[in-house]
Amino acid sequence: MHYALNLRTFFYSHYFHLGLRFAAGLIGVTLIALPLSDMNTAMTVCIGALCTALMDMPSPLRHKFNEMLASVLLCTGVTLVISLCGPYPWLLMPMMVAVSFFACMMVVYGKKSMPLQLAALFIMTMSMEHTMTVRQALSHTGLFLLGSVAYLGYAMALAWLLRHRIKQQVLAEALFELAAYIDIKADFYDTRFNLTEQFNRLVRHQSVLADRQQASRDLILRAHQNRKDAIVVQIHVCMLDLYELVLSTHTDYALLRTHLADSPVLKSLHDLAYKAARDIESVGYAVTRKQASTQAIDYIAELDAVEHHIGQLQQEVAAGLPSHEALAVLRAQRNKIRAIIRAIGDLHVASQKEYEGTPFWVDADMQPFLSQQKYELQLMLSHLRRDSPVFRFALRVALAIGAGLAVAEWLHNAVYAAHSYWIVLTIVIILKPSFAMTRQRRSDRIVGTVIGCVITALVLKFFHYTPIIVGVLILATVATPTFLYVRYRYAAISVSVMILLQMHLVAPGNTNLVMERLVDTFIGAAIATLFSFLLPNWEFQSLPRLVRQVLEANLRYMESSFELLQGKCRNDFRYRIDRKLLMDSLAALSAAMVRMLDEPASKQRAAEDINLFVVQNYLLVAHVAALRAILRRHVNEIPANAINALLEHSHAQVCKPLARALAPHGGHSGNASDAVPSAAAPALPGDAVAWSGWPLVQRRIHLLQADAEKIIVHSEAIGRNVA
Repeated sequence: MHYALNLRTFFYSHYFHLGLRFAAGLIGVTLIALPLSDMNTAMTVCIGALCTALMDMPSPLRHKFNEMLASVLLCTGVTLVISLCGPYPWLLMPMMVAVSFFACMMVVYGKKSMPLQLAALFIMTMSMEHTMTVRQALSHTGLFLLGSVAYLGYAMALAWLLRHRIKQQVLAEALFELAAYIDIKADFYDTRFNLTEQFNRLVRHQSVLADRQQASRDLILRAHQNRKDAIVVQIHVCMLDLYELVLSTHTDYALLRTHLADSPVLKSLHDLAYKAARDIESVGYAVTRKQASTQAIDYIAELDAVEHHIGQLQQEVAAGLPSHEALAVLRAQRNKIRAIIRAIGDLHVASQKEYEGTPFWVDADMQPFLSQQKYELQLMLSHLRRDSPVFRFALRVALAIGAGLAVAEWLHNAVYAAHSYWIVLTIVIILKPSFAMTRQRRSDRIVGTVIGCVITALVLKFFHYTPIIVGVLILATVATPTFLYVRYRYAAISVSVMILLQMHLVAPGNTNLVMERLVDTFIGAAIATLFSFLLPNWEFQSLPRLVRQVLEANLRYMESSFELLQGKCRNDFRYRIDRKLLMDSLAALSAAMVRMLDEPASKQRAAEDINLFVVQNYLLVAHVAALRAILRRHVNEIPANAINALLEHSHAQVCKPLARALAPHGGHSGNASDAVPSAAAPALPGDAVAWSGWPLVQRRIHLLQADAEKIIVHSEAIGRNVA
């Protein structure tokens, strides 16, 4: 369950606070405008504020201002154009199609542009119903602009006042997702869970965790100037260090289950991981409450139990029983879990200290860690081609809206007094860039609208009292943005209630209000479904590009990893950047695979190979993290020359196949191990043989090389299946 849906954390989450800001801004703007004008004027001002509020998301202050100002200017322009075209039906439809196409082309700028696109299409549908003179259109646009600017000023003032609070909330969300990630890893020790299915869950959650960590980076690392900021920066850095330790805990779970299935040690390991997740959550709770956290969870009983079982296994090994490998794995897990517990302790301490400055790579350029957003016209123009997914999406939406207007006009004249703006709004909300997203949004929209209409009908029938209606309207206004990015179905319910109650307050005499909008929703959903098959962008078409991006990122990551492991770098700055880029590329591929599995079976390609490809790349990251942990643990006794010789040899065995797979006519046939001539590992000097950590390093190096070879095999299989 999403942390924001838990009552314990819901009221402290930035989603709920966004809902409060949203509702307070909209209601405040309306209440200020209402005494100075009539209801219709106040609603125009309110809709202006609403369109700007759609861009009110956690962002650095400068970015937030630019994003909301873009919404003000774009939506005001759309309002003016559509209002001027209103009296001329022959001009209105082509203009709406053109505006829809342009708005959907903005998707090329990424996820941040999606609310802007929605705001532009929303005000387009709201403006199409009014027939105005030129003077009225200018006045209407002016009122809309007034509401937009009012909300912009209100939102920026609050964002400045709460800038540190928002950082805390976004950081806490990343901590909660890390705890959920560890919960999934805990179940690897539970034999009731299938290992393959569990790993699939882990990899899918990886993309969610990567997204939350990036949101935390973007807010926290852009501006950190005072002592309060220094605390969240330090917690953020400790969280990333902890995350790497968690990655290193991946081991041969099948081996542990085979040899220790009847031993209670697996339950002890599971309980340790579960407690670690709760401990991290306690830091998240403290951060959301603006408090320092203290470590209250006791791990002693579970750690003692693990030590006891290690002692028993040592006796079995001494007696000649074949459990030596299980003993080595268990010892390694014990050491890693102890390191994780210490790192969680550092996380608690980081929340308690006060820092003079920000202890995060002083004078380093943070830009590589941050999301880069450029709104250049040339980027949009470069996608005006038939094979561009964005162009196909924009054309699909424009044609669907044109069809929706035509169907509404025909129904209005022949069968049923359809509301064209509601049909168009339904199409806008449902049609998304991918088939899977459209399918999910259609389901949420229909179910949410039905439930919202039922709730509205009950409120109007049994509570026909204006203060109660206004109270429900306020609750729905708070709920709409709160759930918009958490659970859209809940947002669809609340937005239906909000709009229907607003319409009732403006025009209370319409007794068929609910049923008419329900019918319009089904009509719009049917049109959106039909057009989702027009010029579709099937996910398998993007797989070769995404796989190549992963291979490129992995090659860079391996290069920087081996440099770091061999001590060729001053710090791990480049390593962290390349690890982030690899995780981002894996998250993009995983998300594409998940969407593909929601598409028709005939459009699914190489799902199993993609999953295995993602898993093997993830394992490489885990092996590197484990190697770092081993070398850190034995830092004072490492035979440096022998270790570096082995790492140099492994570097060639891992990087050359990846480089060959990226060649212009990439890859090779047969076993991936043929890509590099087999070379004998360097001979070990006496001090290396005697070093206690040597078997662990050799084992991880062997696993690293083996999984690198499997990556090439699966990348080739994906290429063949997609082709």
